[in-house]
Amino acid sequence: MTKNEFLQLLQQEAASMQKAVSTPNGDWIVKGFIDISKNIYTISADTKVISKIMELLIFPKINEFASRNGLEWKPCSEQNFYPDITFIDNEGNKFAVDVKSTYRKDDEHVNGMTLGAFTGYFRNRTSTKNIMFPYNEYAGHFVLGLIYSRCDGVNEGEIHQLDDLQNIRSVAKDFVFFAQEKYRIAMDRPGSGNTKNIGGVTKTEDLINGNGLFSTLGESVFDDYWMFYLTSDMAKAAELPAPYYKNIGEYKKFKGI
Repeated sequence: MTKNEFLQLLQQEAASMQKAVSTPNGDWIVKGFIDISKNIYTISADTKVISKIMELLIFPKINEFASRNGLEWKPCSEQNFYPDITFIDNEGNKFAVDVKSTYRKDDEHVNGMTLGAFTGYFRNRTSTKNIMFPYNEYAGHFVLGLIYSRCDGVNEGEIHQLDDLQNIRSVAKDFVFFAQEKYRIAMDRPGSGNTKNIGGVTKTEDLINGNGLFSTLGESVFDDYWMFYLTSDMAKAAELPAPYYKNIGEYKKFKGI
């Protein structure tokens, strides 16, 4: 199986996932956590919380997807390892899939998402540290993404009874799933603060359709850009006066493109 064939299959699956996690009116089917006394505690709208619960929620769909297409799948066995899921076809080709989520800021933009580290295993592509298999063993790197809207007026930690389940408001609604190759939705700057993670585009249309900055430049340019990208602290540690470049325009000048 080629990476393009895998992507087509994953995009078809992504298109069907919304029904598996939403009520008929678009609300999230998850209402909170339940204890042994049947008390239901409402949850946070924090992206990390929603992303983790959603990951567990779609595992049955992932299992069906793998079985239907003759793929073996391995969920990540360690926290903060890459990727979230590894798919392997019957010829041994490996496909890395990270499950990511972000919420809408307005009708055209999302809050953003990070797309994995640009140091460590990304640069040392034979390394097995913090990654399920060496980076260069994967035939393709993909994001199974989720965009949602936050629901206003839902307080974390409210206690409800099981009989009141239908009246509990969900913290999220209006889900859209998409699948794209990682490089096609990447920005040319880190995703958050001082962390060494690749940032994702924030325009909703570009996320869904894979029209990010590197989509026309190609994966080889994406790889080269992020392999040699330095934060100010990294440049200082390397005893350089400044990073080689800070954006794609400076990169092109640095490379003589």
